[in-house]
Amino acid sequence: MSTYKGVCHCKHHQWEVTLNDEQSKHILCHCDTCKILGGGAFTMNQIIPKSALKITQGGEPSKYTYKGDSGNSVDCYYCPHCTTHIYHHQQVMGPDTIILRTSLLPEGRKNFDVGAEIYGKDKMKWEKEVAHTFDVLPPQ
Repeated sequence: MSTYKGVCHCKHHQWEVTLNDEQSKHILCHCDTCKILGGGAFTMNQIIPKSALKITQGGEPSKYTYKGDSGNSVDCYYCPHCTTHIYHHQQVMGPDTIILRTSLLPEGRKNFDVGAEIYGKDKMKWEKEVAHTFDVLPPQ
């Protein structure tokens, strides 16, 4: 297990997250929602227990809720000052699982490998496969 520190763009929110070796990898998400919210071709994430994340500065992030592909609500937690998206909670995953933005961890940006790609069906035509790619999500 390793503990990593994260920070939003304006440094108002800071956090620590504890990940095992398998979680210390990016899952690239190519869904259209991530493209729109993130402004890029994909986002870099990891699915983790909510208990692995500890907000150390800035208090509870602001929340925006939208409907996911499942038809269930997705809560997006972000800094109210700079709008950096810290993590998401898909209600379909249950109350104890979140999706953390691993690109906000300096160590993640420098050293994490890509473990998988999801929503491959929505990749831009010029994107090459980086890791095992699922059309939507891996089987549960």
